Formats: sequence, structure tokens, C-alpha cells
Amino acid sequence: QVQLVESGGGLVQAGGSLRLSCAASGSYFSITAMGWYRQAPGKQRELVASSPSGGRPDYADSVKGRCTISRDNAKNTVSLQMNSLKPEDTGVYYCHADAYTVYGKKGSWGQGTQVTVSS
Repeated sequence: QVQLVESGGGLVQAGGSLRLSCAASGSYFSITAMGWYRQAPGKQRELVASSPSGGRPDYADSVKGRCTISRDNAKNTVSLQMNSLKPEDTGVYYCHADAYTVYGKKGSWGQGTQVTVSS
């Protein structure tokens, strides 16, 4: 099983930047995709950015050009650099990872980190 721990959320003014980080640990053979999702109050959780193993990152249209996802496969970490933040970026950001475990391919979620962008 994979444990994911996020850090880096907080309160920032519109136009500011934040960097979220996520570290994976636990018992698994390998991690394939890692990514970030967010959930705004009253809305469904949505993909922000994903980084498939050996593939090109993918971004939600709403964050393209403002966010960059990066992975360190040796450390099993993934980060999300967010620039030019807008109030609509407010929400709880969750790290997600797909990994091969003794139970097969499993998806895991972090506990979430709050991002609040004030206008």
C-alpha cells in the first residue's frame, strides 16, 4: 500500500505562487502515474495535472500555462508549481498515485492540502 503525504498549501493573494509537494512511501513494487487533483467547495474532485511514468504531463485547461508538474522518480515525489493563482484555484489539493502492489495495481490518495487564493 502507498502512503502519500502532501505539503505546501496555504493562503496566497491572487497572482501569487505556491508549490505543492507529495512524497510516497509504503510497500509497493513501482509507481506508475502520479498527479494532483483538487476539490472546491460544493464541486467534484477534478484533475489538475498528471505525470504518467515515462509520458508527457497532462494539465487541466484551466491551469495550462500556469502550473507545472514535476516528478523525482528516484525519491518517489511529485510537485506542483502553481503561478498566477486565481481565486478559482481555491480548494483542497490531493496527491494521487497509481502503484503496483502485492494486491495488483492500486490507486492511493493523500490526505489533501488546502489552497486558498484571496482576491
